[in-house]
Amino acid sequence: MSAPAGFRLLLVEDEATQRMLMERLLRRAGYVVDTAASGEEALTKIASADYQILLTDWDMPGMDGATLCRRVREADLPNYLYILLLTGHTTTEDVVAGLEAGADDYLRKPANEAELIARLNAGQRILRLEQSLRDANARIELLSNTDPLVRAFNRRYLGDQLEREAEYARRHQSPLAVVMADIDHFKSINDKHGHRVGDEVLQNFVDRVRTLIRPGGDWIARYGGEEFAIVLLHADVTAAATAAERVRAGCAEKPLLTSAGLLTVTASFGAAALDLAAPPADAIDAMLRDADAALYKSKHAGRNRVSIAA
Repeated sequence: MSAPAGFRLLLVEDEATQRMLMERLLRRAGYVVDTAASGEEALTKIASADYQILLTDWDMPGMDGATLCRRVREADLPNYLYILLLTGHTTTEDVVAGLEAGADDYLRKPANEAELIARLNAGQRILRLEQSLRDANARIELLSNTDPLVRAFNRRYLGDQLEREAEYARRHQSPLAVVMADIDHFKSINDKHGHRVGDEVLQNFVDRVRTLIRPGGDWIARYGGEEFAIVLLHADVTAAATAAERVRAGCAEKPLLTSAGLLTVTASFGAAALDLAAPPADAIDAMLRDADAALYKSKHAGRNRVSIAA
């Protein structure tokens, strides 16, 4: 088995000739190889690049391999780094010490080439399993946070994430606002065209909103039924009302494409901002209540408009 394309390995070896020979062997096996001559140099490279495997000698001047393993495990790395420790130490106590320092596997020196590659290949399999598990967990988390119909965040995520956004806003004294949006006469759409078309309207409305809010920061969640919450970062109530008006006009002026044809769909909006002086939990509840009250003010005033919390 050879290393997959782009599989990166950092080789740490203080002896130049041995480092060159090992690097050549690893490249022939298909690895993208970077080298370091010391533990200190290795830590610097690990901090600035994404490696999948660390292959390090134990006995090196300065920081030895066991200490390097320990320092790597103490670092807050974004992905798991598999460590294979090369050692001339042969006692069981030494091997245990190396594994307890953070090595995943060890190989006694001088290393047999075939055994070295076989152990690295075993490391590949473990890393693939770890990546598969991480991907599966990410998919599960995404599903748990996403409304399956409209592919927007759900109410559970709204509550959890608003707490984090509010804490950040309070800590940095940065404004935060929410806009509640409700599709006008949605029951009439279902009654006239059926629930399938109603679902398409919800989906297309969310897609339209996403094109009208700031990407990479602002976000939308389904609050319930045909009601949505649009979270606007670094926005006070005036900026939130401006953003809501942009969304309102963008939805009303261009019909939504459905299986029943083009439908003109409008929505009503209510904007409110976070009280940065209040405790986060109380401030979030008050902001959502105020935005909801402003939304119903828009509804009672004739729909297809934006209102601000009193």
